[in-house]
Amino acid sequence: MAIDLLKRVDEIQAIGAVPKILETVAAMTGLGFVCIAHVTDDAWVTCAVLDRLAFGLKPGDELDVTTTLCEEVRDTARSVIIDHVAESTQYAGHHTPRIYGFQSYFSIPVFRADGRYFGTLCGLDPKPIKLSDPVTVSTLHLFAELISKQLDAENRQQAARSDLSSERETAELREQFIAVLGHDLRTPLGSIALGADLLALKVADPALLPVVERIRRSARRMASLVDDVMDFTRGRMGSGIRLNLRRHDSVHLTLEQVIDEMRGLHPERVIAASIPDLLCLDCDPERLAQLLSNLLANALVHGNAGTPVHIDARQQDGKFVLSVSNEGQDLAPEIIGQLFKPYWRAASRSGSEGLGLGLYIVDQIARAHGGKIDVTSSAGRTAFTFTLDNVRPVST
Repeated sequence: MAIDLLKRVDEIQAIGAVPKILETVAAMTGLGFVCIAHVTDDAWVTCAVLDRLAFGLKPGDELDVTTTLCEEVRDTARSVIIDHVAESTQYAGHHTPRIYGFQSYFSIPVFRADGRYFGTLCGLDPKPIKLSDPVTVSTLHLFAELISKQLDAENRQQAARSDLSSERETAELREQFIAVLGHDLRTPLGSIALGADLLALKVADPALLPVVERIRRSARRMASLVDDVMDFTRGRMGSGIRLNLRRHDSVHLTLEQVIDEMRGLHPERVIAASIPDLLCLDCDPERLAQLLSNLLANALVHGNAGTPVHIDARQQDGKFVLSVSNEGQDLAPEIIGQLFKPYWRAASRSGSEGLGLGLYIVDQIARAHGGKIDVTSSAGRTAFTFTLDNVRPVST
């Protein structure tokens, strides 16, 4: 591969936000393959990829540009969006879908800050998927614009690496942009969720109900991703996790609600809980629920599927202790030391959903409360324990 093409791959790989962009696009659209490609007159090169279809492309791999629809995007500077190739008058007989075996597809042009064409944000799937919805199209263009801004930010950061203050300003602007994007996504997400709720009430055909429920689950998943990004951005920009601290005398009900919701999402799993009544804390109940939800989701994903996940809460000796444990392979000390870093995943986690922010946010919530998170892993059991000191006793 030419040195110039390698540089383009490195440019995209250097952008820390790219993995979460690809994850969010895949969650939003339902496509199994999403990538960022550099496209020239005679080359198509993968720069970053999320591949759940075993398509086989890795960063640095090339395709014959004449076999791709990205060539059309390059020549026209316009997006290509296909819901169903077989029903498209323009693309039903096109050679590209036949070569790569897809039915749904999008390709959004990505430009540099000076207007030069870089390549595309594109995705595909062998099944038809509705991609031409205005909200989806608008959001995909926002992500393409974000990649463009990230390219510009990274290039400027590299050119001014010796100027620490300039680097700090660039990083802050980047996080601000992500925060604005996450905020703006909440409105269309709310519309999607509301529309799905209305459809669930109106749809008479039982065969369509699973489709409606899938839309609702996807909207909830997207909302969760946006919330994680917003929490992460606040932490990176120095404001930290926001708390609404108050005296809460129904902590047990808050925790039990989270557990019930997770049981509903994972009916095949056993979740054993020991939570006494009358737990009372000075805390942010919503954040405490988020902390437990993230810990429980982590245990369900990474614990042995055939064994229970245990939750234990207690208040004694001036401390509140909440522990979530699962059975599975022991974690090495060096892995435990990395668990609470943003976007970090062990090799065993490569297939898991999410952005790699769940445990980072758990740690930030614990710190914001003045507590701490400890991890132990031995004898086939891993436990995450949240401890909050100086807890006032419950008055009787």
